[in-house]
Amino acid sequence: MRREWPSMARRLHAAGIAFELVETRSPGEGVALAEHAARDYDVVIAAGGDGTVHEVANGLLRAGTGAAFGVLPLGSGDDFVKMLPPRDAVERIAHGTPRAFDAGRIAAATTRFFANGMDIGFGAHGAYNIRKVPRVFTGLAAYLGAIALTLVRYPKLEVRLQLDGREAFAQTTAMTAVMNGCAFGGSFHVCPDARADDGELDLLIADGVGRLEILGLVPKIMRGTHGGHPRLRLARARRVLIESVEPLLVEADGEIAFEDAHRLDIEILPGALRVLA
Repeated sequence: MRREWPSMARRLHAAGIAFELVETRSPGEGVALAEHAARDYDVVIAAGGDGTVHEVANGLLRAGTGAAFGVLPLGSGDDFVKMLPPRDAVERIAHGTPRAFDAGRIAAATTRFFANGMDIGFGAHGAYNIRKVPRVFTGLAAYLGAIALTLVRYPKLEVRLQLDGREAFAQTTAMTAVMNGCAFGGSFHVCPDARADDGELDLLIADGVGRLEILGLVPKIMRGTHGGHPRLRLARARRVLIESVEPLLVEADGEIAFEDAHRLDIEILPGALRVLA
């Protein structure tokens, strides 16, 4: 990001965009910075990857001022911008119109929001393990390295799921993803038909599949062609309840949101973010 920022800053100035740059120095700092900025500025821009998007979105949603949300994608995965129309990022900031995007809210020990999606199981452990991948690997190579590490040891979770208040059901799952967007991990189109402005969450619920099955599913999920697979279920809901006796590791927008959750109450917040698109 630091290597790319100077040229991006020059392009912003050339487009006539005046801005104040504030750099984060530690994880989580972006939430407070964005919450404060939302009270003083009409537009708050996340310049970075999906982790930065996650923190800025959480700050904006906490502030609740309606400040517009801009994104300059400078990360390795940049899944959030896959929900935006294909357009140059600086052009979006300079000439984009705020568009109402949904967001998700997770109530557990505390409340966290997500802009793109969250999951438990394999994807969450992959997000945890990516920090163990040597930094010489970036982008897809880093995510594939995290998958390799996760295959060594990953949980098959025993959970209870409830969608929109209907009858709860027990589920053995290698991964359950609750998405606002279509993709996570840079290249994995877990819910290819998801839309960020339809007022619904999209789910991918994977049975307790083994390592060989996961390896067979990876290319299908990368292409978004896994619909109809007998070990996978795609669903939609406005509210999702996940309960587990064993503690759950929870990923949201590529960040570890909770490490020992037992009850996750997840709901859609229709039109909660005003995104420059």
